[in-house]
Amino acid sequence: MKTSVKATLIAIAVAIVLLIVGIVFAINQRAAAPEPQAGEKLQTVRTDSHVLDQGGADAVTVVEFLDFECEACGAFYPIVEELRETYAGDITYVVRYFPLPGHINSTQAALAAEAAAQQDRFEDMYHRLFETQAQWGEGPEETPEVFRAFAEDLGLDMDAYDAAIADPATLQRVESDKADGEKLGVSSTPSFFIDGEAVVLQEWDDLEQAIEKAVNG
Repeated sequence: MKTSVKATLIAIAVAIVLLIVGIVFAINQRAAAPEPQAGEKLQTVRTDSHVLDQGGADAVTVVEFLDFECEACGAFYPIVEELRETYAGDITYVVRYFPLPGHINSTQAALAAEAAAQQDRFEDMYHRLFETQAQWGEGPEETPEVFRAFAEDLGLDMDAYDAAIADPATLQRVESDKADGEKLGVSSTPSFFIDGEAVVLQEWDDLEQAIEKAVNG
């Protein structure tokens, strides 16, 4: 066998091995939802969860795990707003944080929302973050000053806002939502639960169909 042919075959073999190793590594690195401990109750809602709409006693509970920097969450935002209006009174709509590591500003945005929540302005910041996502999302570095400007524009008490951002408890609050999401099997955003059951999204109207079924079922 000629040396050049042998070298080519060796190079191909090495490439195949590297490809297999890469695939195995990617699979092993994929975030897996931890198995719940025996007797542990998985929670989609906690007493400190942010409720955008409070339905009646028989209301269906819809929970969204979101990342404010996630483009898919941004695309679902107007859909969610329309569904909140359509099913007002029939659903309790709950928002929970799930910042993804690939989004540089996702945690900063969540901190801004949580700091605003401490002044009873969560929904105002929720709207502002999604309405401006195209301006600050997918940036190369964290820009907390952008979110601080939003807080200032919303008329928040800035001393209280700054204190909340600096308080480790605020980050812990965000991380506790994400930990619950991971236990529930959340690995991407947006992820929705209706009365504790995960909604499988394949078409744009799957969420609406699931809500309608739960409300009228």
